Amino acid sequence: MKYSLRTKLSLSYFSVVLISVLLISVITNLLLDKHFRDYIIENQERKNREIVFQVSQQYKADDKWDTEGIQNVCINALKQGMIIKVIDSSEKVIWDARLHDNDLCEQMLDHIAKNMSSRYPNWEGKYVEKSYPIASKLSKVGSVVIGYYGPYYLNDSDLAFINTINKLLLGVGAFSLVLSFLFGSVMAKKLSSPISRAITTAQMISKGYFDDRITEQSSTKETAQLIETINNLAETLENQEILRKRLTADVAHELRTPLANLQSHMEAMIDGIWKPDAERLKSCHEEIMRINRLVGDLEKLAKYESENLILAKTSFDISELIRHIIQSFENDFISKDIDVRFIGETEIVTADKDKISQAIVNLLSNSIKYTPQGGTVEVSVKGTQDAAEITVKDTGKGIPPEDLPHIFERFYRADKSRNRMTGGAGIGLTITKTIIDAHKGKIKVKSEVDKGTEFVITLPKQPG
Repeated sequence: MKYSLRTKLSLSYFSVVLISVLLISVITNLLLDKHFRDYIIENQERKNREIVFQVSQQYKADDKWDTEGIQNVCINALKQGMIIKVIDSSEKVIWDARLHDNDLCEQMLDHIAKNMSSRYPNWEGKYVEKSYPIASKLSKVGSVVIGYYGPYYLNDSDLAFINTINKLLLGVGAFSLVLSFLFGSVMAKKLSSPISRAITTAQMISKGYFDDRITEQSSTKETAQLIETINNLAETLENQEILRKRLTADVAHELRTPLANLQSHMEAMIDGIWKPDAERLKSCHEEIMRINRLVGDLEKLAKYESENLILAKTSFDISELIRHIIQSFENDFISKDIDVRFIGETEIVTADKDKISQAIVNLLSNSIKYTPQGGTVEVSVKGTQDAAEITVKDTGKGIPPEDLPHIFERFYRADKSRNRMTGGAGIGLTITKTIIDAHKGKIKVKSEVDKGTEFVITLPKQPG
């Protein structure tokens, strides 16, 4: 059977207090018994000697006993649970509590036995006697025999004190249990409510509703982290859903235009409206190439994002590689009158040369697309002991701040117009980041609208 977190927390508070109260009660009674027993035994001995002293005071200078005084002392002792017998030096009984009132003595012993049995069901006490000598002028004049229920006993006052302590513990325990139940219920509700809300939001997410957010606040660190994580998850999935829908629209748009052109060209040629000359076929070929490039980009993305991506790492000069790549774009730079600059010395890295080339090509291709006529593209390489830093900076139109967090996402394009002059399906930067991540590197971007964009790649020199 499964129980809610609120129920478990409430029960845990209740259980902890219950166990604590029981332990305190048991330990208190054990310690109380031990110390109280020691105290009673010591106190009994003290009372015995006090009675012996009082009886010795009843011996007069004329070698006679004050029997009336002895009787007062012994009757008072009887009330305290002690049976006294006074004997002179000739073994003659001067006063005996049993002879005085044997029924009272037996009643007293029975009462004490009942007190002890009520407290200790397995008590095995018995009647004991101790004899104390009485001396006068350094000679023994008699003795006092003190009988009591041993080895120790509890009178009515002692038993009432212990019962009061136990009642107090019971009252405190009951109050603590009620308080723990109330406090536990409040705390359990406070802790479980945000978690229950998080569960509801997670269930909504699992059903495809990503716009729900948890607004409850929690002072518990772990719960606050859970709420933040669920909200971030919902936001990420919502953004991914938007990207997925945008992907569908983008791919449909990218395919629709060349396919529509191909269809119209083919239908015109089939109907005899156009002749299938070289110019018409060349136009059809261009549209086919556009579709082919899109499919090629999709294949590259699938390949680079594969968990089985294998990197063929070799050691090479990253500066030399970039120089060759810049040379391959020379016609593009000249056609747009873009001033391209390269700054860097020899930096040897161990990486997959082809894939790093693809990443640099993607960045340079973007710079050419978005840098206006007469602009500047600057590429620099500088190294540290452990890494090479590659910077591609242009004076293009820049990226809006709201688009910067998303530019590495699949099929995301800051250019929503899908202008055929800029082209692309929006996966070049995704491929670039995937390649850099596979090399345990980092890529960062800084951009200002109408001022330009700067990409910085940090690539480890040695394989990770």
